[in-house]
Order: sequence, then C-alpha cells, then structure tokens
Amino acid sequence: MVTAIFDLDGTIADTIKDLADAVNYGLGQLDCPEHSVESYKKMVGNGAQKLCVRALPDDRKNDSDKLYELFKEYYDSHYLDSTTLYAGIKEVIELLSENGVKLAVATNKPQDTARKLISHLLPDIEFVKVLGGCKDRPKKPDTAIIREILSAIPNEDNAVYMIGDSNVDIKTAKNSELISIGCLWGFRSREELESEGADYIAEKASDIVDIILG
Repeated sequence: MVTAIFDLDGTIADTIKDLADAVNYGLGQLDCPEHSVESYKKMVGNGAQKLCVRALPDDRKNDSDKLYELFKEYYDSHYLDSTTLYAGIKEVIELLSENGVKLAVATNKPQDTARKLISHLLPDIEFVKVLGGCKDRPKKPDTAIIREILSAIPNEDNAVYMIGDSNVDIKTAKNSELISIGCLWGFRSREELESEGADYIAEKASDIVDIILG
C-alpha cells in the first residue's frame, strides 16, 4: 500500500495572493505597513496566527490577535478570489488515485477553510482525511496530524510520502519517519528543501508520479 499526504498552500494550490490580500487588509485597518505578495512566501507555513505575527512590525507584535481576527474576517470571504491549482497537480492526484494510492491533506491552514478549498478545487477526488490547523491538535511539524491521518489507514506495508513545498513539510516527514518530496513550484527554495534533507525534489508536478509510482 502507498499513501500520499499533501500539503495544501504552495503544493496543491497557489494561495499566496489571497493570503497576502487578507493580511494586508488587516494591516491597513491597524495602520501598519503592508507587504508585497512575494514577501509573504517566506512568512507562511506555520499557520495563520504565526503569519500575522510575522507580518506585524516589531513594535506592534502585541496586536497579532487583532490582526488575526481581521485576517479571518477578510479571508473567509475572499479565499477563492485568486487561488488556483498548480499546473498538472489535478492530473497527478487523479493518476495516483487511479493507481490505488491513498490520498490525504495535512496543512496548517485552518481546517474548515482547507476543507472548503479542497472541496471546491478537487471535488471529485476521494481523500482519506483533509486535516488542517485546529485548537485540538498542534501544528506541523508536530506529528499529531500525521498520526491522525494514518490511524484511518491500514498500516501493513504502507509506504507513506509527505509532499510539500517548505521546510515545515520536510521536518514533519522526518519527525513522522515518512518519505519526503519537496516541491519547487511553491513558496520556498530548492536550497531550503535540500538543506532540510528532502528525500526527493520534484521540479514539476508530474515528478511526483515518477517518484511514487516509478
């Protein structure tokens, strides 16, 4: 048996513009300087609350809870404005499914939003679990989210891959003793993925199929 666990932001979908717009909306409401869309690629990865902390100036970090509430208010209505699937990723996930690979999503994005995004972008794909950030579970790179996914899958001879675009995903794979695939089309660099020790590097979506199915 083979299981493929995908990150969401920067791996399945390009969400950075909508995330940036939501944080910048909040920053504007708080009279704080906004950031470029590109700069947000280095801020995401550890959940929305951490993103809000990183976006604030050093002398305004105490306003992170306010910014997070403003972010949620905006993002809940605009999370699909610019978000799209990455080229080839739908075909890859379909092909894996057709070949009997169990599929799951493990993201630090708020769980309700993650599930709505996956339902909208990949409505015909059957995932064992789509899990995101929530109060009851620590965020990646903690192993809790992986354990919950694997608890729903028979584990005899189960080769499990963690597929993501950041050091957080590679750390999660290491902590959970999974095979890691770092994706270069996302928000982080090859250097980051290689320095974290990714087992494989995928330059394009179809490389995932080559790695998993051989």
